[in-house]
Amino acid sequence: MADDVLTTPPTADRAPAGDRPGETPPDEGVFTNPVVWQDFADGDVIRVGDVYYYSASTMHYSPGAPILRSYDLVHWEHAGHSVPRLDFDDERYGLVGGHRYVKGIWASTLGYRSGDATFYWYGCVEQDRTYLFTAPAVEGPWTRRARLETPYYDAGLLVDDDDTLYVAYGNTTISVAQLSADGTREVRSQVVLETPASIGVLEGARFYKVDGTYYVWLTRPANGQYVLRSASPWGPYELREVLLDLPGPVEGGGVPHQGGLVRTPAGDWWYMAFTDAYPGGRMPTLAPVTWEDGWPVLGTVDGRWGTTYPRPALGPGPWVAPLTGADTFPGPRLAPRWEWNHDPDVERFTVGDGLHLTTATVTDDLYAARNTLTHRLQGPTATVTVELDLAGTLPGDRTGLAMLRQTSAWVGVRHEADGSRRVVMTDGLTMDASWDTVSTGTERAAAPLTGTHVWLRVEADVRPGGAGAAFAWSADGRTFAPLGPSFALDADWRFFMGYRVGIFHHATVALGGTATVRRFELATP
Repeated sequence: MADDVLTTPPTADRAPAGDRPGETPPDEGVFTNPVVWQDFADGDVIRVGDVYYYSASTMHYSPGAPILRSYDLVHWEHAGHSVPRLDFDDERYGLVGGHRYVKGIWASTLGYRSGDATFYWYGCVEQDRTYLFTAPAVEGPWTRRARLETPYYDAGLLVDDDDTLYVAYGNTTISVAQLSADGTREVRSQVVLETPASIGVLEGARFYKVDGTYYVWLTRPANGQYVLRSASPWGPYELREVLLDLPGPVEGGGVPHQGGLVRTPAGDWWYMAFTDAYPGGRMPTLAPVTWEDGWPVLGTVDGRWGTTYPRPALGPGPWVAPLTGADTFPGPRLAPRWEWNHDPDVERFTVGDGLHLTTATVTDDLYAARNTLTHRLQGPTATVTVELDLAGTLPGDRTGLAMLRQTSAWVGVRHEADGSRRVVMTDGLTMDASWDTVSTGTERAAAPLTGTHVWLRVEADVRPGGAGAAFAWSADGRTFAPLGPSFALDADWRFFMGYRVGIFHHATVALGGTATVRRFELATP
């Protein structure tokens, strides 16, 4: 965007500060990185008026492109999603006829144009096409506006002073395109950089105009950040290194990189990158930026990205709802903290007085089962507990709580052919390099369940090199018994998304069974 946007768009009604349950006032003095210890990668951060928005990648999860909201760049809450369904012209995004694991929404871009009071989201899908979704507010309604056949890979959107839309994009070969007035087609495109061989790869573009000068913010995956500068969107551009091999704030984690820049109303600049910290994922990480001779300079602490910095100098704003806590699914729809594994079958679940899941798939493969509802984990350690009512399940149904990634494990209930129910712990669910299932897992422990009510729990350490996950269950919600061995979390980055918990209910014999999720809680020590 050109410098920043000062027009405040319409937003959903918000209760006054302090009137919403579960909120806490902002801390004073300093903040600690990562500012969000949840998996929100490839971020684009913008300011509209006095509100900051952060958009992230979600690959095959639905709804896609989540938007976080903040008033101080440190405390963030869920606001919505730019992509209500993965409407990408391929039914496999709904686990119909196949899957699209690790496809879908990679680094995308979010912008706001005050001239038409509209939010714009562009995302390149499978490196061969780009989609445009727009909305009058981040909460929606979001509408698919166009499919553009040009693959604007890792695009960064710029709304110029005259409301012209540009995107910078590409991998190694970096280009700039001007879009039509409505943003639905390309008017002009031009290569502006061939990445020098000494650097290797640049991608993850973000596009800015600051005091009349154009900047393209580029990442060298996964250890560097560079910036281009020009008096024209078409160049010629100068290139400068911002950071390289800079130690990050997460022990055992990577170099903060990618992400974007944002300016406060007072004129201060901040860089919101992400830090690779698998198995948990990629965590938003914040640092100040100053300007010297027209170039952005990152603020460091003792030669590294600081674990702490003084908080942004911003006035008081509304408090935000925490990213942890409980959900009892009061309805009428799911809160934006939730995302499905691929598009759900909307006829097979309802929300209100609990989440009611009717089986949508007959399979023995959790990765192929529709309507698995996922939630990000909170780092560095967290406990997730779900309360399930299984009175409506049928023989052959499987219902439970999974640690979900390319190597997975779960604790749950098997409704057996004779009508009995067993609580089991299963691990070893595994995908290959093409994200096809090679193992549906091995049962490692079991216990009889005499009633139809059960509480399931996972305690997860998602730090790099952490202790992994342990499962437990309870028949009364008070006393929990461990079940099965500890589960070592896979820290390989190639699945991109970090571990999530998944609430699943699928059939292995016949459709028709229903399970009700009465309560979910994500808690930290």
